[in-house]
Amino acid sequence: MADGGRTDPAVFTSSTLPSDARLLATVTNAYLGTRVYRDILHVNGVYNGAVGDTHRADIPSPINVRISVPGEDGLTEAFVLNTRTGTFSHLLQSPDYTVTHRLYAHHSLVHLLAFSVTINRLAPQGQPVTVQLQTQFTPQSRDLDLHRGQDFQGAQYIYGKTLIPEVEGAPQPTVHMIWTPVPQAVTLPGEELERSWEFLTAVADSEEEVKRCFSEGSSLIAAGSLYSSHVQAWTARWEGCRVDVDGPLPLRQALYGCLYYLLSAVPPLESPGFQFHGISPGGLSNGTQGEDYWGHVFWDQDTWIYPNILLFFPEAARAVLQYRIRALDGALKNAQEQGYKGAKFPWESAVTGREVCHEAIYGAEEVHINGDVLLAFEQYYHATQDHRLFREEGAWDVISAVAQYWCSRVVWSQEEQCYHITDTDQSSLLLSNLLEHRRKPRLQKASAALCSSCSGPCAGSCYFPCGLLAGLNFAADVARDFQIPVPQDWEEVAKKIKVPFDAARNYHPEYDGYSPGKLVKQADVVLLGYPVMYPMSSEVRRKDLEMYERVTDLNGPAMTWSMFAIGWMELKEIQRAQSHLSKCFNNITEPFKIWVENSDGSGAVNFLTGMGGFLQAVLFGYTGFRITKGSLNFDPVCPDDINKLKITGVAYLGSKLNFTLTKENIRIKVTKSSGDLQLCLLEAVVAASGQHIALPEGTASPNYSPAWCISDLCCRVWSARRCSGRHGVCGSKSYTLPRHHFCWQGWLHGWAM
Repeated sequence: MADGGRTDPAVFTSSTLPSDARLLATVTNAYLGTRVYRDILHVNGVYNGAVGDTHRADIPSPINVRISVPGEDGLTEAFVLNTRTGTFSHLLQSPDYTVTHRLYAHHSLVHLLAFSVTINRLAPQGQPVTVQLQTQFTPQSRDLDLHRGQDFQGAQYIYGKTLIPEVEGAPQPTVHMIWTPVPQAVTLPGEELERSWEFLTAVADSEEEVKRCFSEGSSLIAAGSLYSSHVQAWTARWEGCRVDVDGPLPLRQALYGCLYYLLSAVPPLESPGFQFHGISPGGLSNGTQGEDYWGHVFWDQDTWIYPNILLFFPEAARAVLQYRIRALDGALKNAQEQGYKGAKFPWESAVTGREVCHEAIYGAEEVHINGDVLLAFEQYYHATQDHRLFREEGAWDVISAVAQYWCSRVVWSQEEQCYHITDTDQSSLLLSNLLEHRRKPRLQKASAALCSSCSGPCAGSCYFPCGLLAGLNFAADVARDFQIPVPQDWEEVAKKIKVPFDAARNYHPEYDGYSPGKLVKQADVVLLGYPVMYPMSSEVRRKDLEMYERVTDLNGPAMTWSMFAIGWMELKEIQRAQSHLSKCFNNITEPFKIWVENSDGSGAVNFLTGMGGFLQAVLFGYTGFRITKGSLNFDPVCPDDINKLKITGVAYLGSKLNFTLTKENIRIKVTKSSGDLQLCLLEAVVAASGQHIALPEGTASPNYSPAWCISDLCCRVWSARRCSGRHGVCGSKSYTLPRHHFCWQGWLHGWAM
């Protein structure tokens, strides 16, 4: 390791805070979120304002407290974000005592926020130590009609509902909050060595629930275990999700930072009843009116953030899909208003599924969002075989409704003998308007299928029909799995949809009429190879990468370069890939590893989208992981500056696996087998030789170099083979497979029951 292993890559420490308050660390869980030292907090799914004015409702934050010791000179100060424990701390150190102010959003008891102040005396006795607690808290909000309730267990209580519904007739969420009053100061008497003061805030959607949560938190404080239960929840989270690199410290720190912020945003472990309301680009800590896309959910969730969640925590990925399922009624109305059948998911989504984009043109024309949503469903289906979600809980309704929308929106070109998407060849006036919209700070989002001169979709864009094709094929596959007749138009459109391709130059133009060399804003065509996995030769993949890496805006959004990196890793161009991945570090700010959308500091902050792209470059780039219809494929690369990469907690078909990759070998260990008898034990297959290696629980694979794959044999390879008696725990084994020429591929199967 570059620093000899002396620096903990999971702990970020600074003697000063960033001058830009947007770059302060966040403390967030799946339900509550805030930035440290901010006077507001947000609640997942609580928005105020109608349609384009919908934004996360600002709720006054009782935990916005700063500490100081009056009249004390020479104090040493430190601000620490510990991603292992999900805790932010402010420390004041003198020769005689230490003061620690600790703040966290409880990781498993998601209705709770808490902070504590602890004074430790370093000498046996001394003068009293007084710490001032400075707070600007006032129980008021511009987004809620708040009322004072009766105090509860010595704590204060307010409640109220949002002022304006998202759409006419939609619910107006109610927020209830109980918090411990904060005194002006706390004092450690001269005869005491240590004392702690703990302060609790509970937030919920009903009086009964908020009182229950506050009482539970108070009981844990009384037992001295509130903080330890939070740490235990984070420990359990990290045990199921680790990315350990023997490599440069900045890379290791970036990975811990990205995982911390993403894992802070997902539902807690073992919480099947938790109603989740999606992930916005800036996370739950941001999204007030006028900032960070107002807390709306975009394709960022489905395309950039979601794959990392699915790889480790399918139950959390399921909650993301359930958010889309609940929004289906709104998506159906969106399509109806456009004059089409089926469902059109909103470009910007809040709770209802109706379009809440500030500018109507984006809501109408960003149709690729449907493909992004279906890609997430497809990845989940292949990674879990969770038929219940699709048969009984609404996923099939989403898939079929999107397929209907696409088929109602295409028109046949007699001249070209193919289908085109209607209404995307806009007039010059429309393109002029889109260009003007791009300059507005409120609208920073751009399409994945961009015109090089504007932020909007253009005629014959390449990204959209590839997503349409993948989605229609997936919809047809699921229909066949469930013995549902496949509508003829689904297959017809999938066969004959036009995907722009320049045969002379052997590449995919960004859109019909694109002139090579014209500037593009962000990754779009390069997404065809991954994550869409549109079939193409390695020569075409190379041409696409070469064509667009020269003309992509260097100041574009953070996730762009990670996709170029993945593309070059596929082609084993390691140095070229690393040069693109290194650009991502320009979007990471100090000291708390907060990402900004653009490298010049503009755009959204705590930019989870960029973090998601960066993580995919490691989790799906270095490893070559690809979730396919019949297997989990992997084809790793190992850069010169990385000696070892260990991925802990990969989830596939109900099992959990650890992958350890070095320049010499790969090691796979199944740490947990599926308890579902309908699923299969896993088997690794070496692509080059066809060798099959069973992977029962507790087994580590041999080290081997030719490419590997983990797949579900009962679905793909030996469909007729039954292996009764092989399901269950086998004794631990360890194999080592040498890598030949540092290039290997494979796939993972499951043994059929």
